Amino acid sequence: MSVVVTGATGQLGRLIVESLLRRGVPAGQIVALGRSVDRLADLADRGVVVRAADYTDPESLRAAFADAEKLMFVSGSEVGQRVPQHHNVIEAARQAGVGLVVYTSIAHADTSDLLLATEHRATEEELRASGLPYVLLRNSWYLENYTGQLPGYLAHGVAGSAGDGRVSAATRADYAEAAAEVLTTDGHAGQVYELGGEAFTMTELAAEVSRQSGRDVSYTDLPVPAYTELLVSAGLPEPYAATLADADRGIAHGALYVPVEHLEKLLGRRPTTLAEALRVAG
Repeated sequence: MSVVVTGATGQLGRLIVESLLRRGVPAGQIVALGRSVDRLADLADRGVVVRAADYTDPESLRAAFADAEKLMFVSGSEVGQRVPQHHNVIEAARQAGVGLVVYTSIAHADTSDLLLATEHRATEEELRASGLPYVLLRNSWYLENYTGQLPGYLAHGVAGSAGDGRVSAATRADYAEAAAEVLTTDGHAGQVYELGGEAFTMTELAAEVSRQSGRDVSYTDLPVPAYTELLVSAGLPEPYAATLADADRGIAHGALYVPVEHLEKLLGRRPTTLAEALRVAG
């Protein structure tokens, strides 16, 4: 089995490669792709095949996908550029005759009104039209989106525009393990998996931070424009801040809520919880 993993220099792609290795996939049958192969040198030292590839360079993709049986297509990180970039990936996979494409999408991509969902929906539509066998991994939010803000929560509290909405966040490691399960077992072609962990509200997030830290941390709900301004004042570029605030707006209406059982089934266990993730981060 030859498995090509795009975006292996990124956090999720790297974790997927590590999950494949833990599952016993021979290193020589894993191809790790990235724009900067220097960042993959340690994988090469372990026997993983390393190739340079760029979503904006169709020729590099065609060369990287040569003889690929399965393609782990990790979505690009450049919001606003992903439709043409993802087209390049799908076309190169089609030309290479890849046997299965596993794509990391977003929760409810086909019906979601999130700004982030637009490019994912377009990619899913192109995959369906390509004639390639595919699997859609519609990942909800990362728990790291919250645990990474722990110092700020302790200093200023939790703020957002999510209201009482519940978000089904899971760790990157759990999403990676689910992807590795799909890549190494049969019967997944044509499946759409809505994946996420045990759901929580922002008020519950603040309460858990309070419980573990012994400090009084509360959640402040803001209108979307005010939350966008807050994120900009914290140093985020305005387009990125607006996208994050829009995600919170969606959370308030269930856009990032999915049943935990879907991820649990692929993992064969309960996903990492918010409380566990905060404990590690703290």
